[in-house]
Amino acid sequence: MPKHIISGLKYLAAVELRKDGHSQREIAKELEMDRSTVSHYLNGRNISWNSIEVAEAITNLCPRDFLTMTYVLVKDKDKTRTLVKICSNKKYECSVRNSCIGCGLCVDSCMMNAVVLDDLKADINPEWCCGCLICGEMCPTKSIKIKEVDDNGDNRNGGR
Repeated sequence: MPKHIISGLKYLAAVELRKDGHSQREIAKELEMDRSTVSHYLNGRNISWNSIEVAEAITNLCPRDFLTMTYVLVKDKDKTRTLVKICSNKKYECSVRNSCIGCGLCVDSCMMNAVVLDDLKADINPEWCCGCLICGEMCPTKSIKIKEVDDNGDNRNGGR
């Protein structure tokens, strides 16, 4: 069953990439699939609709659970990052207060590789942040703040 769910996630990712104007060749390369499988996915063949429904349910989980569940299924950090980045339609505003001590715990805990140390201060790339908040929970000084923003760039309720 996990392979079917992974196929569902890849299907959703392929559809998103196609919406963004990517060719079948580009989609196949990005998702590390052969082009014929991408063609079948985009034409609705050779995939269980139940797998797609389960994959959609996973993408609708809170960001932390979506990231964790995808990693458990895929068992590969790079592939997990790719699927989460493509399938997540949420955007985040990320900031790090001056109280950051540059310990690097946030860098080590970020599965999306969105956090780096720059001059002994954490810096978060919002393009890669999935909003899981793991980095903020690991921060001993509570210096990390992440908020979901809507399409207009306005903060939504929640965040950290």
